[in-house]
Amino acid sequence: MLFADVLASLPTIDHLSALELLDGETVIAVIENKPGQAGSVRVYHALYQEFGAINAVAAAKGVRLYAEHSADAKAFPGKHPNIDRLLALIDNGKPLAIKLINANVDQSKR
Repeated sequence: MLFADVLASLPTIDHLSALELLDGETVIAVIENKPGQAGSVRVYHALYQEFGAINAVAAAKGVRLYAEHSADAKAFPGKHPNIDRLLALIDNGKPLAIKLINANVDQSKR
């Protein structure tokens, strides 16, 4: 299955402007719902809905969801940081929490 087909099967993210990945209380990444990142928001959101956090099992599923992009990420580290993060999490086993940022939230108050 191609990544485009995977995306079509995942829950919509129209209600989100972004999501934050947290190591404890520390925000380690923000993935915005905008062109070039929306697919990753959709993948991470689906993982959050299923697992409640990104643990090693969720990360392994995420790598599968990224389909053909995962092989590219493995061949070219740094090219796909959101996949790289999942691959690293599989190796280190340290889970990440996710905070959803709703689209109707005033971003200046974050």
